[in-house]
Amino acid sequence: MRKLFLLLGILCLFQSAFSQALTVEKIMQDQSKWIGTSPSNIFWSEDGKTIYFSWNPDKNKGDSLYKFVLPNTTPVKVSPQERRALPSQSGTYNQSRSMKVFEKQGDIFVIYTKTLKTRQLTNTIERESNPYFSGDETKVIFSRNNNLYSLNLEDGAVTQLSNFMNGSKKAEAKPANDEEKWLKADQLAMFEVLKERKDKKDEADKLAKLDLAKRPKEIYLEDKSLDFPQISPDLRYITYRLGTPAKNAKSTIVPSYVTESGFTEDIPARTKVGAPMGSYENFVYDIKKDSVYQVITKDIPGITDQPEFLKDYAKKDTIKKKPAPRKIIIMGPIWSPSGNYAVVNIRSVDNKDRWIMQLDPATGKLKLLDRQHDEAWVAGPGIGFNLGGGSLGWVDTQTLYFQSEADGYSHLYTINLETGEKKQLTKGKFEVQQVQLSKDKKSFYLTTNEVHPGEQHFYKMSVEGGERVKLTSMVGANDVTLSPDESKLAIRYSYINKPWELFLQENTPNAKAEQLTSSLTEEFKAYSWKEGKVISFPARDGVEVYARIYEPTAKLKNKKAVIFVHGAGYLQNAHKWWSQYSREYMFHNLLVDKGYTVLDIDYRASAGYGRDHRTGIYRFMGGKDLEDNVDGAKLLVSKYGIDPKKIGIYGGSYGGFITLMAMFTTPDVFAAGAALRPVTDWAAYNHGYTANILNEPQTDSLAYRKSSPIYHAAGLKGHLLICHGMVDVNVHIQDSYRLVQRLIELKKENWEMASYPMEDHGFVEPTSWMDEYKRILKLFEERLK
Repeated sequence: MRKLFLLLGILCLFQSAFSQALTVEKIMQDQSKWIGTSPSNIFWSEDGKTIYFSWNPDKNKGDSLYKFVLPNTTPVKVSPQERRALPSQSGTYNQSRSMKVFEKQGDIFVIYTKTLKTRQLTNTIERESNPYFSGDETKVIFSRNNNLYSLNLEDGAVTQLSNFMNGSKKAEAKPANDEEKWLKADQLAMFEVLKERKDKKDEADKLAKLDLAKRPKEIYLEDKSLDFPQISPDLRYITYRLGTPAKNAKSTIVPSYVTESGFTEDIPARTKVGAPMGSYENFVYDIKKDSVYQVITKDIPGITDQPEFLKDYAKKDTIKKKPAPRKIIIMGPIWSPSGNYAVVNIRSVDNKDRWIMQLDPATGKLKLLDRQHDEAWVAGPGIGFNLGGGSLGWVDTQTLYFQSEADGYSHLYTINLETGEKKQLTKGKFEVQQVQLSKDKKSFYLTTNEVHPGEQHFYKMSVEGGERVKLTSMVGANDVTLSPDESKLAIRYSYINKPWELFLQENTPNAKAEQLTSSLTEEFKAYSWKEGKVISFPARDGVEVYARIYEPTAKLKNKKAVIFVHGAGYLQNAHKWWSQYSREYMFHNLLVDKGYTVLDIDYRASAGYGRDHRTGIYRFMGGKDLEDNVDGAKLLVSKYGIDPKKIGIYGGSYGGFITLMAMFTTPDVFAAGAALRPVTDWAAYNHGYTANILNEPQTDSLAYRKSSPIYHAAGLKGHLLICHGMVDVNVHIQDSYRLVQRLIELKKENWEMASYPMEDHGFVEPTSWMDEYKRILKLFEERLK
């Protein structure tokens, strides 16, 4: 009997070990069923008594809405009836936050936040949107069919405020030439009856116009698009933007081969970098004066400045001409609470300038408040091109807050429009990543990474600046949603080896956060997921580069290593929270179990490290970013005992691009590489991302030639795997096919390609993920000998 129990015990241990062993099939299966679904889309009820969130513990086909009705911390599934009755999460509050107006399913509603009573303001077939309160809060302004309307909250009366008309105004029929003019005058002079009838008609028309009710001025759009019409708080000025579409901008097409119809179907896609772009003009309609005038942009400081890179192409004998103004895009305005000030956010189309300027609506003139110039490109947390979000708003009736990378990191500033005083509220080698003004407008709530570049914590700070009070304490990422009364924090939290869960904490320093959800499956928890260590090392130019290192035990170590290159370029992955690359993270655990050491680097251009890190790749992708990965390979050899001939590299999208550049331009460093959905020629990618970094191919061909792997393919020595989805509308598979043809013509044989007929840029089907990662594992197992 003792032998039987011993045998059963050994069998149980064997089964437990077997169940915990990682395989590509296990890692790449349906993630919601295998891992579980983390809570997301956190929001509070207006009275702060209920936390709503998306969740799926029952593994339904789609996410479900759940809630906690505090102080009860038992999750309850929200019924379809309750979900449909909930107000929209978005909307606009009045000054006292006693009312919020919002759009839902094309109609306008207002909710009274103290009673939670909701009142429907419109009920039409036409869609109403973008509601906000008038300055005196007696009316709600909204858009319908590109026109502005006001709705009186007392009696429900609706008034049309603008009259934008498609097309052109039909001109009054007039004589076409001198001969016709003479003939008409002669007829009226000759025949008394004709003259009398004309006079009567003219008088009747004049009287009819006097009898007409006063209507908004007709503003014809011609062939232009209308954007962002809005009215000033005092209902006097309507501001709007007209866009002229680009001409001769050719769009790409992505063919889809596996279709329901059985025929090849074309998917319309994007233009390529450098394609012609549209232009924009901003206008003000003064209702009181019944006049329209254009916002004056010719005097914007630096608008004619030319970028420095053009000096590389300048000819000595070129005649110097006064440069034309650069194209710009104006967003806004955003009005101060009193309506005394209007501020616009302006970007140059080449993205080398961001101006914040005060608009005088009476004249259309602009006054500079802040200019951020960057010879690379303007970006960074809170500096996105938006208005009214966390990065730009009003502290009071005359003080504006905004973010800028003026000192090299994204920090918070204020400027007083009355005195002109500008003040920097935060400072240091860290980023302010989110900003929220408190309800009483006495404090800012900030999310920063000042503790460590790989941690995110929540702080409170006076609107005057000074000490920041740290409110969260859990190491990792703390994504906070404040309760309406700001007494509690709903925290979406994760750690390196722990996926996101929902926590609740009192809004006081050192308060303990209580975990509310438990989302992981028992199968997922059965494996002991490794805590990749966050390290840093000096790059060859002295810059500190952060990375995650995954090491096997000394017994398993095989002196092989793999470097993973994250995608997106501007993204962070060497941090202390659950990676958005969850499949790759699990694959790295599998590699470590097989004896590999894995290094995951936040190379130059990664997010979280300030302006210089972000722009380190300007005019040369595959320069410093690749050098950081090569320096990481050297670190593996010098510090972690890796055989220099047994290092592989892989990544997707931008990571696929770096993999190609590594295999082509540093072929003695990496023995094998897997390039997934890679960019092979930057001239074929989109404008918004590429032109920031490399300018345009027709104006900066040197940058594109240096940065595009297809020009360096002759350097391939190690073995290369290329994987690409065939319906990828982001990085088109044409990129990989062009590279394949290049490799064929170069007579290279040490490469292979796998294409996936039904996959876009981000794979969806588990079987596609399985096939791709089996090929990657096979590549490293066979080639890193």
